Amino acid sequence: MVFGGRSEIGVATAARLAEGNRVVLAARRPDDLAGETQTLLSAGATAVDTVAFDADDIASHTALVESLFRDGARVDVAIVAFGILGDAARSETDVAHALQIAHTDYYAQISVMTPLAVALRRQGSGTIIVFSSVAGVRVRRANYVYGSTKAGLDGFASGLADALHGSGVRLLLARPGFVVGAMTRELMASGVEPAPFARTADQVADAVAKAYRKGRGEVWIPGVLRPIFFGMRLLPRPVWRRLPR
Repeated sequence: MVFGGRSEIGVATAARLAEGNRVVLAARRPDDLAGETQTLLSAGATAVDTVAFDADDIASHTALVESLFRDGARVDVAIVAFGILGDAARSETDVAHALQIAHTDYYAQISVMTPLAVALRRQGSGTIIVFSSVAGVRVRRANYVYGSTKAGLDGFASGLADALHGSGVRLLLARPGFVVGAMTRELMASGVEPAPFARTADQVADAVAKAYRKGRGEVWIPGVLRPIFFGMRLLPRPVWRRLPR
């Protein structure tokens, strides 16, 4: 199942795991997912169901997750792939906008992952795939509101992965760098250049699917970012704050 059924990365990842499986896409306007449905059917899914899901309506999340496990349904993979980039400059002065980014990219993630973990523990198996970002490894001046949500999400997911150890359930934490796609297209249109080692949604999905099949707990995309960001965490703050996006 994919929470964020319009997410390019989420659907692309599901497509790589879809063959022989039923897929559930959870998104706003569930009747408007024809393209995503066809992508998954073409990838070998036996069926694609769609359900209404509003990431910001946290009061509805537990009941929705529980409904997807009813009648003996078993879930092999739950992909949590929703989120917003927001406007970095606006979020520095607009409190409501900053809180919206925090709500969708952190608070709502917890609201979905917690009942998922409960249901999968009860099932005794399954994997939660969560998309963090290298933006949360060390938060940058250029996008600190968004980066701070990814830092929180990364910490929460890492702790949840440890809590799930021994339960039969695992969590795969993906840390991609800059992803060229719908989420960043407007940013690039404004003149922002893709960061070094940028990847497409398909490249991210390939790496995540490979890590899933190998049973890994985390994956950096591309892998070269892991040693780079280890070094970046050691940079003095006056140097770090001057780095570009």
